[in-house]
Amino acid sequence: MNDFFEDTPELNITPLVDIMLVLLAILMVTIPTVNYREDIALPQGSRSSKLQDEAMLEIQITKAREVRMRGKVYPFNTFADDFLLFSRSIDKKTPVYISADKTLIYDDVIYILKTVKEAGFSRASLITSG
Repeated sequence: MNDFFEDTPELNITPLVDIMLVLLAILMVTIPTVNYREDIALPQGSRSSKLQDEAMLEIQITKAREVRMRGKVYPFNTFADDFLLFSRSIDKKTPVYISADKTLIYDDVIYILKTVKEAGFSRASLITSG
């Protein structure tokens, strides 16, 4: 019975702690000298502080699926063709804001957004009231 209750060996973790402290000290010394560089292309600003009024295009979709744009009403079914003809004379960098009645289905609103994007306008966004 004495063989079963022999002295249990004690773990000596002092060398492990010493090694970890040395590694920590090395990291603390070397990390401030590491330089990270990321090239960022910043936009060039104008030297004048005058603000320019930017033209915008607002498209409204009514509950009856009529599309209103600059005082004219376009039928929803032919809006894609009408918008392509209309957009020929407009700069493609003009921001386009689309607002729609909340009872319309998602596909109708996305159809108008897709039409605007396919016409070449890159600054199209949806207006939400929230």
